Amino acid sequence: MALTPVVLALSKSGEPTAHAIAKALNCAVHGREGRVDVADAFFANALDHTRDLFAAGTPIVGVCASGILIRGVASQLNDKTTEPPVISVSDDGKVIVPLLGGHRGANRLAKQIAETLEGTAAVTTAGDVALGVALDEPPLGYRLQNPQDAKSVMATLLSGGGVTWPGDAIFDAQLPDGDAVELCVTDAPKQGSDTRLVYHPQHFTLGLGCARNADPDDLWTHIEGVLQSNNIAQGAIACVASIDLKADEPAIIQAAKRLGAPLRVFTADELNAETPRLANPSDVVLAEVGTSGVSEGAALAAAGPDATLHVEKTKTATTTCAIAKAHEPITDLKGRSRGRLSVVGIGPGQAAWRTPEVSRLVADAEELVGYGLYIDLLGPLAAGKTRSDFPLGGEEARCRYALEQAALGKNVALVCSGDAGIYAMGALVFELLDRAENEEGVSDAARCVEVVCSPGVSALQGAAARAGAPLGHDFCTISLSDLLTPRDDIIRRLNAAAQGDFVIAFYNPVSKTRRTLLAEARDILLQHRPADTPVMLASNLGRPTELVRYRRLDELEVDEVDMLTVVLIGSSNSRLAQLGEGPRMFTPRGYARKIDGDLTDKRHDPYEPETA
Repeated sequence: MALTPVVLALSKSGEPTAHAIAKALNCAVHGREGRVDVADAFFANALDHTRDLFAAGTPIVGVCASGILIRGVASQLNDKTTEPPVISVSDDGKVIVPLLGGHRGANRLAKQIAETLEGTAAVTTAGDVALGVALDEPPLGYRLQNPQDAKSVMATLLSGGGVTWPGDAIFDAQLPDGDAVELCVTDAPKQGSDTRLVYHPQHFTLGLGCARNADPDDLWTHIEGVLQSNNIAQGAIACVASIDLKADEPAIIQAAKRLGAPLRVFTADELNAETPRLANPSDVVLAEVGTSGVSEGAALAAAGPDATLHVEKTKTATTTCAIAKAHEPITDLKGRSRGRLSVVGIGPGQAAWRTPEVSRLVADAEELVGYGLYIDLLGPLAAGKTRSDFPLGGEEARCRYALEQAALGKNVALVCSGDAGIYAMGALVFELLDRAENEEGVSDAARCVEVVCSPGVSALQGAAARAGAPLGHDFCTISLSDLLTPRDDIIRRLNAAAQGDFVIAFYNPVSKTRRTLLAEARDILLQHRPADTPVMLASNLGRPTELVRYRRLDELEVDEVDMLTVVLIGSSNSRLAQLGEGPRMFTPRGYARKIDGDLTDKRHDPYEPETA
């Protein structure tokens, strides 16, 4: 989830207030085109942009009427425990209203804005109003072990109950004394309840080492045993730490996920700096990985120079574990993250066709890599981010750069149009990871990064939706570009698809220098299907210059098509119907036969996949 808010300015009257808020919060201003003079980025439609930011998990501060923000995010409301803060501010800055995310920072943010603007934060959350505290939002460096019980505990307090504090009082609020509820702050594992909230100060770092491909369950059993024998709660672990050679180790990655703690890695040189503090330096480990201790060194490096080794290295046949303790809860993580490359498809370009998951991955990314036009299509979502533009034809350099940047511990998004796995960069990323480094692959560090692939709306899907339902039965896609695929292979696939009577989507149908393959494809298809087979030509889908038109197969002309056109060729069963909305292309799947009772296979609905 993005933590830095975006301030929306919708009018000139609210523009000074928006910039005052942005200055105080050190964040960007996004302005409405034609209505705001100065902004870090501009958007055309306030509702669409609000929805986009919310779907991406970005906190929103809108200098506008509350209703605009409410209408913008209404369709996205689902889970209050994960939704980002949404705050509306009046144009004059006098009223600040946290609309959503009161227990995810919105109330605190509203109060901060009110102090900056000398306005009033209209906080309505019961706990904040009556007691000045949100019990499910502990200070940084603390973790609430049982957040599901916060509501009932708060209800008890609001009904007049009092509080006992076993441990430090961590909230800056005067809570009534009593024994109705317990707010327990402890390093030790302790069970919470509807009358007890347990907060763990995150003093500890967990250093791990293991043999390559160690059993994740073996490592987890080892960790559980170490924590239990030392009376340390899982929630008190601020991070899991190891050497960078283990950044892709499944057992360590799974251990961090089970703990809900970030994974931080260090180089051998960084761990060597901890050698004087090690309790169990090993010459064997030094010879193998270049440092005298992985688990102890990583735990100490992650906890900081003033930390102490709380649990010396313990080991099993394949795993090692050590724990360091800092004097104060850890809020500033040392080392670097594993690094992540998100391979995302943004659809044809229209924001409404971009999935919420893709928007979130883009919002989370520190750097955007891709063909410049595709990054431009992200609009304000790309504002303020480092971007590395690559030209057409630089695909391998683009993917290699993205992987190596992620290897530095960055969160990188590789931006593709359509779906990144369909004629885009997804396959090339994995090809580079699969090559040996001496075969023009990528570095060992790049092979350790996390790679996330997110689906997008492909040009094929966009064209089909505009047409009607041409993909209602079996279909295939064929790229007519012979830059990477031998021409003979393309011709062979064309003949096979024609004989199979598939609906066919042609990608990369022509270029400035390649003008004959589409005509050859047409002539091959005419040998197997009627001359009046419907053909759809769809250009610039989802963009203002979108153009859709229909032709007969025998009237398909190459000069009507360019590289931004998807060509959909119907099967022998496809039809072009003239309906009230205009021509609609579809391919029947045999529903009429089902009506007539001719289908004897009753195992599943022929209109739904068997796995549905």
